This record gives sequence, C-alpha cells and structure tokens, in this order.
Amino acid sequence: MDTLINLEKLELGLHQFDFQLNSSYFQSIEKTELLGGEVSAKATLILRPHDLELTMAVSGVVQVTCDRCLDPMDIEVDNEDMMEVEDGAKSLDLSWLAYELIIVNLPLVHSHQHGGCNPEMDALLQNHLCSTDEEPETI
Repeated sequence: MDTLINLEKLELGLHQFDFQLNSSYFQSIEKTELLGGEVSAKATLILRPHDLELTMAVSGVVQVTCDRCLDPMDIEVDNEDMMEVEDGAKSLDLSWLAYELIIVNLPLVHSHQHGGCNPEMDALLQNHLCSTDEEPETI
C-alpha cells in the first residue's frame, strides 16, 4: 500500500489505512537508530472541510543497538497518538508519521535485560569498572 496520501483526492469523512513497516523500510531510512523491525500501523483519518484529525497506532517489534554491549536487541512498541492538522495540508506520509510515533516513544536507554548482553563485551566492561574501594590513580 502506498502510504503517501493525497488529501485533495479524498472525500470528506472517515478513512482508515492499515499498513506494515518492515526491516526493509527501516533500512531505507538514513541515519536511523532502528536497525529493523516488524510493525503494524493503523491510521484513522477524519477529513473535515477545514481541518483533519489523524489517529495513528503502531504495534510490533523494532530492533535497536544495545547501549551497553552494542549487539542488536528487540524493543516492543505499542503506541497511539492523535493529531489535528489545520487546512492547507495537501498530503500526508503515513509511514513517516508512524516512524516518528515509534521513535519518540522508545526508551532513552536501550539495554538488554540483566544477563542478556553479549558475555564477551560484558566481561570487558566489568574489567573497566571502578569501584568505590579503589584509590584513584594520580598522574
């Protein structure tokens, strides 16, 4: 399904759009923190004479890089948001709006559950941790 919606061709009233964002979609976006994923998206659009109301819902799994061990990890997403757009918009890119809904709702820190990080990287990190018992080195 083409997710670029030409608003000038739509009749007034209720419109619904269901589509998928998959790994090839996420890989096509440059400089994204999302490595891949499988997300179902649903857009409900109410087109009125001078504005429109858009409700976007996303549900699925996206893949990101773990901030701790740098291995890929999955994060579940399940979010919904509504926006009103004033008169003047000629088109909407629903896939981009779904992508933005995913991105703004991701946790700030991406890390595996305790014990889920790459064991080799975890061991390297443990070797470089400072404890409060150690005396600081002086230069």
